[in-house]
Amino acid sequence: MTKQQYTAFLLALLTVLAGTAVVTGQDKAYPDAAKNPQSTLMLAGSWVPGDPHKIDFQSLPAVKGEHAIVSDVRYAWGMKVHQHNYITFYDGLYWIMWSDGPGIQREGVSAKEHRGVVPGHDRAGQLISYSTSPDGLNWSEPRDLAGPPDDGFGWIARGFWIYNGELLALATRYQAPSYRGDGLQLHAFRRVKGGKKEWQHRGLVYDNAMNNFAPKQIPTGEWMMSRRDKDANVHMMIGGVNGFDKWESFPVISYSGEELAAEEPYWWVLPDGNLVAFFRDNKKSGYLFRAFSTDNGRTWSRPVKTNFPDAGSKFSGLRLKDGRYVLVSNSHPAKRDPLTIAVSDDGLVFNKLFYVAGGRHVDYPHVYEHDGQLFIAFAGAKQTVEVIKVGINDLSALTMPSK
Repeated sequence: MTKQQYTAFLLALLTVLAGTAVVTGQDKAYPDAAKNPQSTLMLAGSWVPGDPHKIDFQSLPAVKGEHAIVSDVRYAWGMKVHQHNYITFYDGLYWIMWSDGPGIQREGVSAKEHRGVVPGHDRAGQLISYSTSPDGLNWSEPRDLAGPPDDGFGWIARGFWIYNGELLALATRYQAPSYRGDGLQLHAFRRVKGGKKEWQHRGLVYDNAMNNFAPKQIPTGEWMMSRRDKDANVHMMIGGVNGFDKWESFPVISYSGEELAAEEPYWWVLPDGNLVAFFRDNKKSGYLFRAFSTDNGRTWSRPVKTNFPDAGSKFSGLRLKDGRYVLVSNSHPAKRDPLTIAVSDDGLVFNKLFYVAGGRHVDYPHVYEHDGQLFIAFAGAKQTVEVIKVGINDLSALTMPSK
């Protein structure tokens, strides 16, 4: 190699590194489901510091949207809980559902302080509430969806599924005080228009299962959703074609004895038809993990820790109608504040990260697109159900700083 060739090579290399976040000790090659599933790169840009945990999260460019509170139980001073928010649009209305249960005051926290402090939750007797809106901002009074659970059990809201033109609400039954253990079941309720009771039990979807989000279709036309069993092991359920309760379950990763404690996965279809899944890490590594499937969810690569920071909280994403991907999460590694939205052109590497809401405990988002708008449902200290409505054009107009 001549001196001129060597100089040109170095300049080309520096150009690449200038636009890529440095991930010390990790593979910086671009991810690919088939060719490079072990890549750690998930967040890149000249604005990303060498250590992504050092991002100034409070100073990120902020989305401008309209805000609404659907339901608020902060008046109960820690004795009530709202969490697990899901939103959809059906039959001319926006629908939102959430887990609505008893709370337990934290030791040493006064009743008044509990307005901003998460109470103890996942107790017996938890219900599922829902509300409707014509515009996603003005919501009806909350109503009960699933009815009371069996003694010693509770319901966890698990999302809306529009199946064969019918609106289904999914709910997991669990034996308190934790979803881990016997009695775990995923159920479906169907909307009955004009009846005395607006929702009726449709039946058992799958035993020993709790999903994270409602099913989506994969390239084969089958439906797929994640499943956590009573031991918190992660699977993917594929089926739904021959009935809402017809599924085959494929193991992805066990909860114990792994590099990560994988929980609350989210997945989507990539532009090439392969699948990618992201995992919260309950071992508090401070990063999201990622795995790929090249056979429509039957098998998955081993989850790899990426350079995308995360607080160890639930997150939500989708592919926009314009082809881009968004991911809403608690990206600050140390706390669930703020809530952010990341944008990617290909569903693999994100080059934009914007501030959605914060200055307080905010978590468990669900993002939904309709009519040129993004609707982000989330909880405040697990005591409020809130929605932020953001125009997609407004989101597209935001830019990242150069550094």
